[in-house]
Amino acid sequence: MRTLPSSLRLGFAGTPEFAVASLDALARSTHCIVAVFTQPDRPAGRGRAVHPSPVKKRALALGMSVQQPASFNSSESHEILRSLRLDALVVVAYGLLLPPAALAVPRLGCFNVHASLLPRWRGAAPIQRAILAGDATTGVTIMRMEAGLDTGPTLAARAIEISPLDTAGSLQDRLAALGGALLRQTLDELAIGQVSEVPQPLLGVTYAAKIGKSEALIDWHEDAAQVLRRIRAYNPTPVAETRLDGAQLRIWEAQPVAPAEVCALEAGAQEPRTRPGTVLRADPSGIVVACGQGQVCIVRLQLAGRKPLAARDFIQARSLAGARFDRS
Repeated sequence: MRTLPSSLRLGFAGTPEFAVASLDALARSTHCIVAVFTQPDRPAGRGRAVHPSPVKKRALALGMSVQQPASFNSSESHEILRSLRLDALVVVAYGLLLPPAALAVPRLGCFNVHASLLPRWRGAAPIQRAILAGDATTGVTIMRMEAGLDTGPTLAARAIEISPLDTAGSLQDRLAALGGALLRQTLDELAIGQVSEVPQPLLGVTYAAKIGKSEALIDWHEDAAQVLRRIRAYNPTPVAETRLDGAQLRIWEAQPVAPAEVCALEAGAQEPRTRPGTVLRADPSGIVVACGQGQVCIVRLQLAGRKPLAARDFIQARSLAGARFDRS
């Protein structure tokens, strides 16, 4: 006979869209979310209007109490946590550090949903880094939080394959849903004392540094496989880009070029070795660009200040005959 989980008093700390699936999963569970913490409202968009975080919007829609401290470093913030009498605090992509004094407040501790199979890709950008590295699999890990960066013991993990068509956006959506389901299951087990914690191995640690805007600029001297991974990893943000006659050109989507077509295009090139960044063909099927090794076919792109366009629509408005993309 299955033991039913008792209800835990939970705090939830999260900010971006990735955390919403976990919030929803807990809202459907037997546990009670007594407070939601999210980062302060920020200006965004062209008008720089102040917007609430996705977690705040969802929490308010669910009728939950929302708090937005600037940090958890003050004694006042620790007192707020103590007053809630939490069994556990769940943290999902919150974006603010919790010092040891805050981590020690909940009765059972603080637990994090991390978008990788720890210890691979500790840090801020595990989804993008997994795609950039060409990983075949990734997953989610439920981890007990401690002072180190994603170093705590793990309670559960689930793996999924990374599709050759996955962007950071599509992979994030799948991992968010997986993380929410695994979080609910893990907390149910925690509530009845049936969860085990496993220290992370010392081998296999990698770090997922935050993605910088400068990384989005494509180096066409890289091989086609790496260029394609960059385009996928930087969709939807910061979006891979290049320069066309000095103007910014954002690349939203591209596809590999079949080996047979690569040979045919190289045979028809004017130079024995076509310069990387050169447009070899531009027609309704896409814009084929030479890389350091191989070629990619751009199928969706965007000039600065314009809307993203399919390649067939882009070339109707602008000829790319003899064009070359570069980094300046």
